Amino acid sequence: MTLEEIMEKLEELGSEQTKKTLVRHGAREPFFGVRVGDLKKLVKHVKKDQEIGLALYDTGNSDAMYLAGLSVSPKLMSKEILQDWADKAYWYMLAEYTVAGVAAESSYARELAIEWILSEEEMIATCGWSTYSNYLSITPDENLNLKEIRKLLCQAETTIHQEKNRVRYVMNNFVICVGAYVIPLHEEAFATAAKIGKVHVDVGKTACKVPIATDYIKKIEDRNKIGAKRKTCIC
Repeated sequence: MTLEEIMEKLEELGSEQTKKTLVRHGAREPFFGVRVGDLKKLVKHVKKDQEIGLALYDTGNSDAMYLAGLSVSPKLMSKEILQDWADKAYWYMLAEYTVAGVAAESSYARELAIEWILSEEEMIATCGWSTYSNYLSITPDENLNLKEIRKLLCQAETTIHQEKNRVRYVMNNFVICVGAYVIPLHEEAFATAAKIGKVHVDVGKTACKVPIATDYIKKIEDRNKIGAKRKTCIC
Protein backbone atom coordinates (compact mmCIF):
# COMPACT_ATOMS: atom_id res chain seq x y z
CA MET A 1 0.00 0.00 0.00
CA THR A 2 1.13 3.54 -0.70
CA LEU A 3 1.07 6.30 1.90
CA GLU A 4 -2.04 7.77 0.27
CA GLU A 5 -3.82 4.40 0.32
CA ILE A 6 -2.97 3.87 4.00
CA MET A 7 -4.28 7.32 4.89
CA GLU A 8 -7.49 6.58 3.00
CA LYS A 9 -7.86 3.32 4.91
CA LEU A 10 -7.31 5.11 8.21
CA GLU A 11 -10.04 7.58 7.35
CA GLU A 12 -12.34 4.68 6.49
CA LEU A 13 -11.62 2.98 9.84
CA GLY A 14 -12.14 6.11 11.91
CA SER A 15 -15.30 6.83 13.90
CA GLU A 16 -16.76 9.87 15.60
CA GLN A 17 -17.24 7.96 18.85
CA THR A 18 -13.56 6.98 19.00
CA LYS A 19 -12.61 10.56 18.15
CA LYS A 20 -14.64 11.86 21.08
CA THR A 21 -12.97 9.36 23.40
CA LEU A 22 -9.46 10.24 22.21
CA VAL A 23 -10.13 13.96 22.46
CA ARG A 24 -10.94 13.49 26.15
CA HIS A 25 -7.53 11.86 26.51
CA GLY A 26 -5.67 14.66 24.74
CA ALA A 27 -5.74 13.98 21.00
CA ARG A 28 -6.39 16.85 18.62
CA GLU A 29 -6.91 17.35 14.91
CA PRO A 30 -5.88 16.08 12.49
CA PHE A 31 -6.91 12.49 13.22
CA PHE A 32 -9.67 10.09 12.22
CA GLY A 33 -10.37 8.27 15.48
CA VAL A 34 -9.10 4.76 14.72
CA ARG A 35 -9.05 2.13 17.46
CA VAL A 36 -5.65 0.64 18.29
CA GLY A 37 -6.92 -2.83 17.43
CA ASP A 38 -7.77 -1.64 13.92
CA LEU A 39 -4.42 0.11 13.58
CA LYS A 40 -2.66 -3.17 14.29
CA LYS A 41 -4.44 -4.79 11.35
CA LEU A 42 -2.68 -2.33 9.05
CA VAL A 43 0.82 -3.05 10.34
CA LYS A 44 1.36 -5.85 7.80
CA HIS A 45 0.92 -3.31 5.00
CA VAL A 46 3.63 -1.01 6.38
CA LYS A 47 6.01 -3.32 8.26
CA LYS A 48 8.56 -3.89 5.50
CA ASP A 49 8.72 -0.27 4.30
CA GLN A 50 10.60 1.93 6.74
CA GLU A 51 10.17 4.99 4.56
CA ILE A 52 6.37 4.74 4.57
CA GLY A 53 6.49 4.27 8.35
CA LEU A 54 8.49 7.46 8.73
CA ALA A 55 6.21 9.28 6.31
CA LEU A 56 3.17 8.25 8.35
CA TYR A 57 4.62 9.89 11.44
CA ASP A 58 5.44 13.05 9.51
CA THR A 59 1.78 13.52 8.49
CA GLY A 60 1.04 14.88 11.95
CA ASN A 61 -2.13 12.77 11.99
CA SER A 62 -2.30 11.06 15.39
CA ASP A 63 -3.68 7.78 13.99
CA ALA A 64 -0.95 7.63 11.35
CA MET A 65 1.71 8.53 13.93
CA TYR A 66 0.61 5.69 16.21
CA LEU A 67 0.60 3.28 13.26
CA ALA A 68 4.13 4.40 12.42
CA GLY A 69 5.29 3.38 15.87
CA LEU A 70 3.81 -0.08 15.41
CA SER A 71 5.41 -0.49 12.00
CA VAL A 72 8.96 0.89 11.86
CA SER A 73 12.08 -1.11 12.66
CA PRO A 74 13.57 0.44 15.85
CA LYS A 75 17.14 -0.62 15.04
CA LEU A 76 16.97 1.38 11.80
CA MET A 77 15.98 4.57 13.62
CA SER A 78 18.64 7.26 13.91
CA LYS A 79 19.03 9.35 17.03
CA GLU A 80 18.03 12.43 15.05
CA ILE A 81 14.77 10.88 13.84
CA LEU A 82 13.91 9.66 17.33
CA GLN A 83 14.48 13.17 18.67
CA ASP A 84 12.24 14.56 15.92
CA TRP A 85 9.56 12.04 16.87
CA ALA A 86 9.78 13.04 20.52
CA ASP A 87 9.52 16.73 19.61
CA LYS A 88 6.34 16.04 17.63
CA ALA A 89 4.68 13.81 20.25
CA TYR A 90 2.15 16.35 21.49
CA TRP A 91 0.03 14.07 23.71
CA TYR A 92 0.69 11.20 26.05
CA MET A 93 -0.32 8.29 23.79
CA LEU A 94 2.36 9.31 21.31
CA ALA A 95 4.98 10.20 23.92
CA GLU A 96 4.46 7.32 26.35
CA TYR A 97 3.67 4.55 23.88
CA THR A 98 4.64 5.31 20.28
CA VAL A 99 7.94 7.13 20.75
CA ALA A 100 8.93 5.49 24.03
CA GLY A 101 8.36 1.98 22.69
CA VAL A 102 10.38 2.53 19.52
CA ALA A 103 13.14 4.41 21.36
CA ALA A 104 13.42 1.66 23.99
CA GLU A 105 14.13 -0.92 21.28
CA SER A 106 16.52 1.34 19.38
CA SER A 107 20.29 1.60 19.78
CA TYR A 108 19.87 4.85 21.73
CA ALA A 109 17.47 3.76 24.47
CA ARG A 110 19.41 4.74 27.61
CA GLU A 111 21.10 7.72 26.01
CA LEU A 112 17.89 9.34 24.87
CA ALA A 113 15.91 8.33 27.95
CA ILE A 114 18.33 10.20 30.21
CA GLU A 115 18.45 13.23 27.91
CA TRP A 116 14.67 13.41 27.73
CA ILE A 117 14.15 12.90 31.48
CA LEU A 118 16.14 16.09 32.05
CA SER A 119 13.88 18.15 29.77
CA GLU A 120 11.68 20.95 31.09
CA GLU A 121 9.07 20.07 28.45
CA GLU A 122 6.38 17.86 29.97
CA MET A 123 5.89 15.52 27.00
CA ILE A 124 9.64 15.15 26.40
CA ALA A 125 10.29 14.27 30.05
CA THR A 126 7.30 11.94 29.96
CA CYS A 127 8.77 10.24 26.92
CA GLY A 128 12.10 9.86 28.74
CA TRP A 129 10.73 8.12 31.81
CA SER A 130 8.52 5.88 29.68
CA THR A 131 11.45 4.99 27.40
CA TYR A 132 13.53 3.92 30.39
CA SER A 133 10.62 1.92 31.83
CA ASN A 134 10.16 0.10 28.53
CA TYR A 135 13.90 -0.49 28.27
CA LEU A 136 13.85 -2.19 31.69
CA SER A 137 11.08 -4.51 30.56
CA ILE A 138 13.08 -6.01 27.67
CA THR A 139 16.70 -5.81 28.83
CA PRO A 140 18.43 -8.58 30.83
CA ASP A 141 19.35 -7.45 34.35
CA GLU A 142 23.04 -8.08 33.71
CA ASN A 143 22.98 -5.45 30.96
CA LEU A 144 21.35 -2.75 33.11
CA ASN A 145 23.13 0.12 34.85
CA LEU A 146 21.87 -0.50 38.39
CA LYS A 147 23.63 2.57 39.80
CA GLU A 148 21.84 4.78 37.30
CA ILE A 149 18.50 3.14 38.02
CA ARG A 150 18.98 3.62 41.78
CA LYS A 151 19.63 7.30 41.12
CA LEU A 152 16.39 7.56 39.16
CA LEU A 153 14.48 5.78 41.95
CA CYS A 154 15.86 8.37 44.37
CA GLN A 155 14.81 11.17 42.03
CA ALA A 156 11.30 9.74 41.82
CA GLU A 157 11.06 9.45 45.59
CA THR A 158 12.14 13.02 46.23
CA THR A 159 10.49 14.93 43.37
CA ILE A 160 7.49 13.00 42.03
CA HIS A 161 4.79 14.97 43.85
CA GLN A 162 6.20 18.28 42.54
CA GLU A 163 6.57 17.20 38.92
CA LYS A 164 4.36 18.11 35.95
CA ASN A 165 1.14 16.16 35.57
CA ARG A 166 2.01 13.35 33.12
CA VAL A 167 5.56 13.21 34.43
CA ARG A 168 4.11 12.15 37.79
CA TYR A 169 2.25 9.34 36.05
CA VAL A 170 5.27 7.92 34.23
CA MET A 171 7.60 8.32 37.20
CA ASN A 172 5.17 6.23 39.21
CA ASN A 173 5.17 3.68 36.40
CA PHE A 174 8.98 3.68 36.36
CA VAL A 175 9.05 2.67 40.02
CA ILE A 176 6.58 -0.12 39.22
CA CYS A 177 8.72 -1.31 36.31
CA VAL A 178 11.88 -1.42 38.41
CA GLY A 179 10.03 -3.43 41.02
CA ALA A 180 8.53 -5.73 38.42
CA TYR A 181 11.38 -6.31 35.99
CA VAL A 182 14.67 -5.74 37.81
CA ILE A 183 15.26 -8.50 40.35
CA PRO A 184 18.34 -6.92 42.04
CA LEU A 185 16.35 -3.72 42.73
CA HIS A 186 12.95 -5.25 43.46
CA GLU A 187 13.03 -4.59 47.21
CA GLU A 188 14.47 -1.10 46.79
CA ALA A 189 11.76 -0.22 44.29
CA PHE A 190 9.05 -1.51 46.61
CA ALA A 191 10.47 0.59 49.46
CA THR A 192 10.50 3.63 47.18
CA ALA A 193 6.91 2.96 46.17
CA ALA A 194 5.88 2.79 49.83
CA LYS A 195 7.52 6.16 50.53
CA ILE A 196 5.89 7.76 47.50
CA GLY A 197 2.40 6.52 48.33
CA LYS A 198 -0.56 7.65 46.24
CA VAL A 199 0.27 9.79 43.23
CA HIS A 200 -2.30 12.32 42.06
CA VAL A 201 -2.61 12.92 38.31
CA ASP A 202 -5.29 14.91 36.51
CA VAL A 203 -6.64 12.46 33.93
CA GLY A 204 -9.36 14.81 32.74
CA LYS A 205 -12.80 13.49 31.87
CA THR A 206 -11.64 9.88 31.55
CA ALA A 207 -11.97 6.72 33.61
CA CYS A 208 -8.21 6.29 33.87
CA LYS A 209 -6.71 5.72 37.31
CA VAL A 210 -3.19 6.03 38.65
CA PRO A 211 -2.02 2.69 40.05
CA ILE A 212 -0.69 2.55 43.59
CA ALA A 213 2.83 1.28 42.97
CA THR A 214 3.08 -0.96 46.04
CA ASP A 215 -0.18 -2.72 45.21
CA TYR A 216 0.80 -3.20 41.59
CA ILE A 217 4.24 -4.62 42.40
CA LYS A 218 2.70 -6.92 45.01
CA LYS A 219 0.22 -8.31 42.45
CA ILE A 220 3.08 -9.14 40.10
CA GLU A 221 4.99 -10.76 42.95
CA ASP A 222 1.95 -12.85 43.89
CA ARG A 223 1.86 -14.18 40.32
CA ASN A 224 5.57 -15.12 40.56
CA LYS A 225 6.31 -12.84 37.63
CA ILE A 226 9.03 -10.63 39.12
CA GLY A 227 11.87 -10.40 36.63
CA ALA A 228 9.88 -11.84 33.70
CA LYS A 229 11.02 -9.80 30.72
CA ARG A 230 8.95 -9.01 27.65
CA LYS A 231 9.98 -9.82 24.07
CA THR A 232 8.84 -6.41 22.85
CA CYS A 233 7.53 -3.23 24.40
CA ILE A 234 5.86 -1.95 21.24
CA CYS A 235 2.09 -2.25 21.47
